Amino acid sequence: MKRKIAAFLLTGACVFGLTACGGSKNASYKDGTYTARSEMYENEDGSEDGNGYGEVTVTIKDGVITGCTFVTYELDGTQKGEDYGKEGGSIANKDYYNKAQKAVAACDEYADMLVANGSLDGIDAISGATINYNEFCEAVENVLKEAEE
Repeated sequence: MKRKIAAFLLTGACVFGLTACGGSKNASYKDGTYTARSEMYENEDGSEDGNGYGEVTVTIKDGVITGCTFVTYELDGTQKGEDYGKEGGSIANKDYYNKAQKAVAACDEYADMLVANGSLDGIDAISGATINYNEFCEAVENVLKEAEE
């Protein structure tokens, strides 16, 4: 129950951050490269699907977001990549693997949307990658707070 509440609060914080500060589109940022991560996410049911955290690196030049990478990790720090969703090194459950890989691919989409939009405004969750979306929003908000002048 505590994890559900934490996930709900994280989602609410992301939505509040978008509406309360207008997605930070009018903020002024210091040039540089900034990195931040989200809080750890753990499923309430104890399953390992989706557990972990996200880390975002944002580059700002002339006060504008010019680059972004977003990577997600397992709780133990292992990067979620092309093997994410495999069981024992093989694809035992093709549907699960495909969903996991969709979530991994969404990381690049979220990063590209941030660069295109210049803020979190207009970036919506991608179906099948909602946990990543919440982690992305949280990490970006942390980075932009650090970069504000």
